[in-house]
Amino acid sequence: MSDTFLKSVEKSIFQNLSEQEFENITLKLFKFQYENNKVYAAYVDMLGADINVVKRINQIPFLPISFFKTYPVICGNVKVAEQIFQSSSTTSDTPSRHYVKDVGLYIESFLKGFKRFYGNISDYCLLALLPSYLERGNSSLVYMTNKLIEDTHNPGSGFYMDNYDELVEKLKQNEENGQKTLLIGVTYALLKLAEEYPMELRNTIIMETGGMKGRREELTKQEVHQILSKAFNVPYIHSEYGMTELLSQAYSKGSGVFECVPWMRVLIRDVYDPFRVGLVKESGAINVIDLANIYSCSFIATDDMGIVNPDGTFEVAGRLDNSDIRGCNIMAAEL
Repeated sequence: MSDTFLKSVEKSIFQNLSEQEFENITLKLFKFQYENNKVYAAYVDMLGADINVVKRINQIPFLPISFFKTYPVICGNVKVAEQIFQSSSTTSDTPSRHYVKDVGLYIESFLKGFKRFYGNISDYCLLALLPSYLERGNSSLVYMTNKLIEDTHNPGSGFYMDNYDELVEKLKQNEENGQKTLLIGVTYALLKLAEEYPMELRNTIIMETGGMKGRREELTKQEVHQILSKAFNVPYIHSEYGMTELLSQAYSKGSGVFECVPWMRVLIRDVYDPFRVGLVKESGAINVIDLANIYSCSFIATDDMGIVNPDGTFEVAGRLDNSDIRGCNIMAAEL
């Protein structure tokens, strides 16, 4: 396909696409990636799929997310990648790598996504219980958070991992001043803050990004949110659903229900029949369509379990059995 097509996709995907527009772009992008992404094409061919009979979104083959651990999933040569994002991993685990040809697409995706759900980032003071950009600049989450911190133009915004005393002082100061605040962090760090520094936060959004395995006793997400809500006297705990292999995020403003940005879709596949895709109100494995992944692969079969609701929102219900340990908690544990 021509450069004109690619430029038109770059301009159009971040708009409020109708379902028909989303499907049209998705199907064209599927053919482009099959023709230009050697890894994805080899996988589709291995399945024996005929790309000419793919007429609907749920007929598109979704690439297992594990391929990002062992192959460069990119359209064209890996040398064209501007940025390589890398997942957290244990010493015995191979990290995922996302070769990003145009990091500007990622920036546009997360800035517009954040604004859609939370308004102007310049209205916030952003406090991050995450490793800093200097420590984990190859993490897509840290990269996003660092850019958001810069765009707040607030001198108090920053990374506060393992610096709880200063973080608490900043939270109290912001509360006294009525400053809108976003506190984003890995689960185990937020739980430590809740246990050691409980306080009432009336002007603060608390957003957990997951991550606790190997750091402390395992809790369900519901249990985590109950602990955090009680400690900080807030009705809801927000969540971000994203991963190294995606350039877009979904957000939950409470109750564990996530909403995608318009250029992203979550579909549920049957665990026992991965080609049965599009289940509604049935538990299964999560497939993600991310149109921002123009130059890698937009069709990812994750290892997460979940349910899609009739309105397109979704809930995450855990991990597939025998899935690899993943998560931002390991990123922090490596330091």
